[in-house]
Order: sequence, then structure tokens, then C-alpha cells
Amino acid sequence: MTRPSSAAPDHGRPVPASDDATAWNRPQSLAVESAPVPQYGSGSLADLLPTLAAGMGVPETTAAIPELTPVDRACVFLVDGLGWEQLKAHPEDAPFLTSLLGSSRGGTGRPLTAGYPATTATSLASVGTGLPPGAHGLPGYTVRNPATGELMNQLRWQPYTEPDVWQPYPTVFQLAHRAGVHAAQVSSPLFEDTPLTRIALSGGTFLGRLTGEERMDLAAEQLAAADRALVYTYYSELDGAGHRYGVDSDTWRGQLMHVDRLAQRLAEQLPPRSALYITADHGMVDIPFDEQHRYDFDEEWELRAGVALLGGEGRARHVYAVPGAEGDVLACWREVLGEQFWVASRDEAIAAGWFGPHIDERVYGRIGDVVAAARDDVLLIASQREPNESSMVGNHGSMTPAEQLVPLLEVRS
Repeated sequence: MTRPSSAAPDHGRPVPASDDATAWNRPQSLAVESAPVPQYGSGSLADLLPTLAAGMGVPETTAAIPELTPVDRACVFLVDGLGWEQLKAHPEDAPFLTSLLGSSRGGTGRPLTAGYPATTATSLASVGTGLPPGAHGLPGYTVRNPATGELMNQLRWQPYTEPDVWQPYPTVFQLAHRAGVHAAQVSSPLFEDTPLTRIALSGGTFLGRLTGEERMDLAAEQLAAADRALVYTYYSELDGAGHRYGVDSDTWRGQLMHVDRLAQRLAEQLPPRSALYITADHGMVDIPFDEQHRYDFDEEWELRAGVALLGGEGRARHVYAVPGAEGDVLACWREVLGEQFWVASRDEAIAAGWFGPHIDERVYGRIGDVVAAARDDVLLIASQREPNESSMVGNHGSMTPAEQLVPLLEVRS
């Protein structure tokens, strides 16, 4: 399978020009072009593993993040939910990680951007494939499957869809393994056989360990296992604490303290000629439980009018209209939400680069007819359709700095 090149904008479906330039130019509505687009091709999560693999001489990879210096052995420790802004706001809970802030992104002290939407399934696919969402094809938490017309949850992979058809490109770990680089993933054994792991993080060896401490120790061992090594390890509990209790709760702070100790444990075991990169898939914002901050799709008849399916999540919605109602749905959503959400048609969001520099043909219909990304501290819940997601304190998905910016902390041996 040939991988798309960021230098080839004619790959797949061409990026269309907006056909409704006046619709989003109302004084009350946020302009689509004012949304801060992720730094695809130079400073996004999708650029990390290709840059590291290119430094090891792996074919079909490109060193897209110019600030990073090549290294023979690289370990990526991805902490789910560890946003740049949240880390900077809690220095007393993470003294080791805080001490590394100046090392981020090759010593520039700057973060990466996650990609849109800033959500786990999308970000992990971007990390593992080295491709933006418009190419790898996981452009949201839930999206419509054009072949069936159903919503597909891309984190839980429900309803089941053949993984290699949904995401056909090789992972960076597979490319590295083919090139003779020792590739390994060290994570919870629960993730070993999931479709998301298969399409995003497979290649080389998967090693399951239950505790964070075991993962750190084994990741260090795997780094030392060969002259060239690319190792990935993952910790999810910080994200869970943020969703349930918020990013300034005692529970979240306790998890951050634990992450800090895990990162230091791994850093202290690095073999020679190694680099550890500590990053995340997204940040998070806490949303108050009141009508001013939480719109309920299931209670707002105006928002439901003409809508066949509601996808995405509370801060990054994909809206699929009844055929023929696309323009009316777009106008209504702008009227109701346009002061607090960037509301775009599918073609406007694509043309603005929200999902990357190009969109594969197979991905085009997965993106909503209307795409809504929150700018303010607001949430579009669906209390009846999505009761669990609607009850979360911490949320993410959009393009605000609190959600988009993630660290790339570096330790070298």
C-alpha cells in the first residue's frame, strides 16, 4: 500500500473550494478561517513518528519536525489527556515533567498540535500512521460509515468494520520493522487485539503489561534490545480522571503525580544513544453543568431539524443532514451556535485544512455535512442518545489551545 505524500495535494479527492463564501460571513458567526488549524506537516502529532523513523533511515518516512535531532533509539511515552496547558498549570504536581518544559519540540520550548478533532481515536491513528485525519480516515469520535449509513464509534470500533479497509495505510511501526528497526509497543494487554491497535499501532512486537511501572521498565528494556529501536508506551488513566472529575480535581492531580513518577522512572533507565519523548493525544477543558455552557441536542428542536445523524462529540460535532436539507441545517446551526462554535460545511472545513492538506476519497463521506467545533467553554451534549458522554466533566475535541496543544518533552541519554 502506497502512503500519501504531504507534498502531493492531488492525491485522492481534491480539496474543494467553498461554494458558500457568504454564509459564514455574518457578524454574529465565527468565520471558518479564524479557527486555528493544526500544524500538519511541520508540528503535529502525525509528524512525530515519521520524523523519528526518518532519522533511523526508514524508507517512506520524512523528517517533518525540523527541530528534532536524529537518534538511534527512540521511545514515545504517550499520556492520554496530558495537555500542554494543563501541565503548565500544575507544576507542583509534576516537578519532573515541569523541569522538561524547555526541552519540548527539540529545545524550542514549544508544543505540538494534536490535529482535528483532538480526540483519542483520531490522535492515536495520526501518531501510528504518521498521517493526518483526512488520509488515515478516523476524523472523529463517531462518524458515519458511507457504506452502511450507520454511525461508527472509532474508539470502540462499533459496529464492527473491517479494520484494513477502514484504514489501509501501513503504520510507521510496520515500516520500521520492515527496515530492520526493532519496533515494539508496550501497553495494557487489553489493547493488544483491538481493531484500533491493529490499524494504528501494529508492527513489530506488542508487549502487554498491566501496571505503569512494568511498562516503563519493559520499554527501557526494549530500547536496549537493538542498535536501532522505536518503542511506544501508553498510559490512559489521567484522561479517565479528567473526564470523570475534571482537570483540576484531586483525583486528576493524583494521576498527574503518578505520571510524573512514571516518566522519571523511564528516563532514568534509558540505554545509551536513546531519546525519550513524552507527549499526549489531546488536552482537556472542564465544562460547567448549566444551560449556559451545555446545549442539549435532544432538547433543541431547531438543531434537530433536518438532521439524520449526530456524530462526533460534544466539542467537535459531525452533523449528517437529511438529503436536500444540508443548506438549511448549516444555516440553522450557525444561527444557534455560530457565536461560540466554528460552524462549517464539509467543503469549507476541508478547504480550511481542518483535517489535513488533502482528503482521501474514502474519507470524504465520513465527515459531516456540517462540522461544528467549539471555541468557547461550551458543550453540545445529547442527553438521551449519549448519556455517558453527556455526563462528563472534562471534555475535548476542538481547536482551542487547551485541547490542541500537547507537549513533546525530551530526555536524551
